[in-house]
Amino acid sequence: MKFVSVVIAAAGLFCLPALAAGDAAAGKNKSASCLACHGAAGKVSVPMYPNLAGQNALYLEHALKAYQSGDRSGGQAEVMKAYVSGLSDADIADLAAYYASLKP
Repeated sequence: MKFVSVVIAAAGLFCLPALAAGDAAAGKNKSASCLACHGAAGKVSVPMYPNLAGQNALYLEHALKAYQSGDRSGGQAEVMKAYVSGLSDADIADLAAYYASLKP
């Protein structure tokens, strides 16, 4: 029974919102190249691009790193790869924290 409790408790941890490791203020300063497609407040005016406002920071970090490495393909992946190719891990964390901090 103890094992079941531990598994249930561990599963519950995955439901908690993750805190972004980045600096949202720094991310805002780094977001200038994102504005054209993702909007000034992370909300798009062109439906083919995703809204970033309020998105989970860990998801955004994972997605940006996947664009960098080429693990994401199709759609606008090549465009995104060009934009994120020069970003450091800190830049990515900051951008993720910024967009996660915005109201969806």
